[in-house]
Amino acid sequence: MLDFCGEHGITSDVPIEEVAGTVKDLIQAGKVKHFGLSEASADTIRRAHAVQPVTALQSEYSLWERRVETAVLPTLEELGIGFVPYSPLGRGFLTGKFDETTTFAPGDFRNILPRFAAEARKANKALVDLLGRIGARKQASPAQVALAWLLAQKPWIVPIPGTRKLERLDENLGAVALQFTADDLRDIGSAASAIAVHGARYPEALERMTGPG
Repeated sequence: MLDFCGEHGITSDVPIEEVAGTVKDLIQAGKVKHFGLSEASADTIRRAHAVQPVTALQSEYSLWERRVETAVLPTLEELGIGFVPYSPLGRGFLTGKFDETTTFAPGDFRNILPRFAAEARKANKALVDLLGRIGARKQASPAQVALAWLLAQKPWIVPIPGTRKLERLDENLGAVALQFTADDLRDIGSAASAIAVHGARYPEALERMTGPG
């Protein structure tokens, strides 16, 4: 039995109601336990949920990618759907571990992302600097600040940072102990919103296939 069955990325080829109906049949047959979506708009979530209750949504969300806040997060809260943000550390950028001089290895996905062009990284360093200043006050790393901010947004938000290194895993886990006051959260959110993020999240062709809408 699959614990989770989901639609990763939403295309216009198959109506989401048909996808949800198929998963519903699988759940009723005892072959799947839960239904999830990835990078779905608020409208798509509602349409899917009306056919088969959605357990969780996975979409990108971090201090430099906040589009889900407009319509998606309120929809999830209304419908009682969990949220699993991927790339909560901006594919590593929010950790402060590299800048415009960094060279990524051949085949690294970041090489094709407009937001990771050298000029964009140079401009976006303002956000990392903000995290560093907050971290200095809280005795935490920029990565811990970014993750703790996400964790503090809603109790049903569970970010999924990725790492291949044990020391980075330990660092990420340290975010759980980092506490922010309501004033802290308001100040961090406002300061981050005032920083213009340079570069698109994905190349244009890929961006059209993703995004919460």
